[in-house]
Amino acid sequence: MSINSGLFHSLEGKNIYFKALSIEDVQEIHDYASDKDVSRFIGWNLMNTLNETRELIEIMIKRESEGTHLYASIVQKSTQTIIGTAMIFNFDHEANQAEVGYVFHKDHWGKGYGTEIVTLMSEFAFTTLNLHKLHASVVDANIGSARILEKNEYELEGRLKDHYFIEDKYYDSLLFGKITNLQSRKI
Repeated sequence: MSINSGLFHSLEGKNIYFKALSIEDVQEIHDYASDKDVSRFIGWNLMNTLNETRELIEIMIKRESEGTHLYASIVQKSTQTIIGTAMIFNFDHEANQAEVGYVFHKDHWGKGYGTEIVTLMSEFAFTTLNLHKLHASVVDANIGSARILEKNEYELEGRLKDHYFIEDKYYDSLLFGKITNLQSRKI
């Protein structure tokens, strides 16, 4: 499997497009990475300073250069502003699968962007990367994220009881998966 970050960064939908992460975009990324409501269920620590966000971006860029992760800034076409981050990671080359993730500014929740983002990532992963399966893990209280996956025909495959401990409370992890409809082949 060859990971082509350039193609990933050039994905485009009706309302959004992807671009490479950049340190120059630290303020726009910090705007949602520093929001407690946004960071609560995504697995990132809350970014309290611009420097913390800069360091996170540097880590993501390094991971991508090492070929272990794909990251892209999500840009809203109508405003040309960065509204989130899309990622494909946890590649399992033997099983030919990976995990998808996404996070975006809460001002853009409930507007269909998440569904569009997952559609773009799924099509890319199945047609360009020739992956057999994609999966995602969602905190059960993150109903919006679960709906995004369901709209993209990801199936609920399981539940891990009390898997996450967030703000002094346990949450279940919902495990979603999608297997390609294409003739899958292991590369």
